[in-house]
Amino acid sequence: MKFFFDLLPVILFFVAFKLYDIYVATAVAIGVTLAMIIYAKIRHGKIEKMLLVNGVIISVLGGITLLLHDQTYIMWKPTVLYWLMAAILLLSNQFLKKNFIQQMMGKMIHAPKPTWDKVNLVWVVFLILLGLLNLYVAFNYSLDTWVNFKLFGVTSLMFVFVIAHTIALRKYLIDPAEENNNVV
Repeated sequence: MKFFFDLLPVILFFVAFKLYDIYVATAVAIGVTLAMIIYAKIRHGKIEKMLLVNGVIISVLGGITLLLHDQTYIMWKPTVLYWLMAAILLLSNQFLKKNFIQQMMGKMIHAPKPTWDKVNLVWVVFLILLGLLNLYVAFNYSLDTWVNFKLFGVTSLMFVFVIAHTIALRKYLIDPAEENNNVV
């Protein structure tokens, strides 16, 4: 369910683009993201940092897109988000000694620190490449192709990447049955 919730702005952006145009789609994405932030605050009493960062980026770049009536800025949005995430992962691991990938996946995977550092670095490289790929598609193909890529291409790449990670880290996966036996 959370996966669908996270994809909701992209899905509605896609639908609005297909029914109207890039500017209506941008306004819809901004509105949906802001509504999600408000919903999270009311429902859970807090807002996930990633949702908040995404809300700021979509509001700024989407707002500039609407203000200047220039689609370039909204096309940069995924790249800015991916590169910001890559920078956070890299810098927090290097300078703060916090591995956010480990914090997110630590309950499912029990791996040594060098493995977590490699996983973090692989995510950094993946996000940088995903940002470059977004720019390549955005500025070398039609707007329609970019919108399709944004929903189907990126989602598929992310899915394949996570599956590949799971396979690569399978020897470190924590067996839920074994975990329950240790608790009793």
